[in-house]
Amino acid sequence: MAIVLNLDVELAKRRLSVAELAEQIGITPANLHVLKSGRAKAVRFTTLDAICRVLECQPGDLLAHEPDEG
Repeated sequence: MAIVLNLDVELAKRRLSVAELAEQIGITPANLHVLKSGRAKAVRFTTLDAICRVLECQPGDLLAHEPDEG
């Protein structure tokens, strides 16, 4: 099972950088990049809430399930 975070799509729609979003939600750009790149093993609901609040989107706009091949 692969859960994909489509953060780059939502950032591009709003012409917002990772650094700008990180500042607005109160986490480091490095931690946000880990989320954006798909290397994160978990995301806190408070972080997801803050991202959705700033980007004015729903969690479903950010998260997608892509089944593993095979």
